[in-house]
Amino acid sequence: MNRKLTLFTFAFVATYYTTLPLLAQQTNPKTPPVAGVDKRYIDEVKALGDQPAVKKAFQIFVDLEPQTKQDHLNLTETPSPPFKEGVRAKKYAAMLKEAGADSVWIDEVSNVIAKRKGRSGKRTVVVESHLDTVFPEGTDVKVKYKGDTLYAPGIGDDTRGLTAILAVLKGMEKAAIETDADVLFVGAVGEEGLGDLRGVKHLLRKGSQKVDSYIAVDGDGISSIVHRGLGSHRYRITFKGPGGHSYGSFGIVNPHGALGKAIHYFTTEADKVTRQGVKTTYSVSVVGGGTSVNAIPYESWMEVDMRSESPEKLNEVDQLLQTAVQRALTEENGMKRQGPDLTVDVKKIGDRPSGKTEQTTAIVQRAMAVTTYMNATPQLEVASTNANTPIALGIPAVTIGSGGIGGGEHSLNEWWLNDKGYLGMQRILLLLLAEAGLDKGTTASGTKAGARR
Repeated sequence: MNRKLTLFTFAFVATYYTTLPLLAQQTNPKTPPVAGVDKRYIDEVKALGDQPAVKKAFQIFVDLEPQTKQDHLNLTETPSPPFKEGVRAKKYAAMLKEAGADSVWIDEVSNVIAKRKGRSGKRTVVVESHLDTVFPEGTDVKVKYKGDTLYAPGIGDDTRGLTAILAVLKGMEKAAIETDADVLFVGAVGEEGLGDLRGVKHLLRKGSQKVDSYIAVDGDGISSIVHRGLGSHRYRITFKGPGGHSYGSFGIVNPHGALGKAIHYFTTEADKVTRQGVKTTYSVSVVGGGTSVNAIPYESWMEVDMRSESPEKLNEVDQLLQTAVQRALTEENGMKRQGPDLTVDVKKIGDRPSGKTEQTTAIVQRAMAVTTYMNATPQLEVASTNANTPIALGIPAVTIGSGGIGGGEHSLNEWWLNDKGYLGMQRILLLLLAEAGLDKGTTASGTKAGARR
């Protein structure tokens, strides 16, 4: 036997068997290595995915695709303008009831809440999407087709989310999946714009039912995990004076002068403090006032937006705005030659809390493990969603996507494409079961082992 060949063979075999475990790990589609995910959560999610009832639900989501599409179209074509979500709320409540929820109600602010009782009911898990769109009353919301792509205002944000959690409820019912915790399926009002998260703020208000974990469904895809809430403060600031003729009343206070000074002082100082540290933004977004080129205005106003995931940084920029406004008021009044003083009205029109659910928290770890199980790469992100409120209250919370591919949010050309959209429901279900607990009453065959109700 050739000695060189023998040595080569030995080296090859040794190398092969040394690297085999690594190769297996890299090629196993169910357990790709992901930094920051505790192995116990990977194992937990895999065990859930191996349950016959869960596999049955996964197939049900595929089989339900035609009905899910019809639900999506029906909800999209039901207008839900800001502060006028009532019509869609009634329709969604009826759909949740038909899907098999134990009880369904619409609360004082028009949130739709469907309860599916858990075996013990010792904990409560919320899975939620928002009912409202950004589009005003009268917007044409008829769905249009371009090939397989659906176009309509609000079709993705967040009508798809509503459709997804409705399908999850249907899948759980049809597969006879029981949870240990109670689950609330929620369609919330007031997520967009000046809605200021009013639906979730009401849902989680002091004295309301205790919620142990919160899963918001917003956006598309199966990779994103929002665990940091991007907080915002929004103001409408109005300087007011007597107004008058540009020549005959010359010397009275001019609200535009004060507004210009306030913008200058605010943006100059805000620029300095936002150049370092956690990303923090500010914008003088809308201005108005005045009646004619030959008239001194009686009012001048602006709307200001500031955002940060750091409460401290957000408050710092907020204080700069307050200081700039008062400085501008004092200086403009100091310039007057006649008439009354200028006044200012500072009104907060938006207050979205900020905060973070730590990456080491169980719900974030589970979301990452579920995403990994779905053969996707977890993407930890910061955003302004309904999860902001529970995060700020210390309730473990994340926002995940609803599957498929979409774009053009908040535009009339918003679109959504059903590219394996059922994966979104599978991901939501796995995370929900990880949080709510798969009850032993769910039998291996996927049939109920006793009454839940």
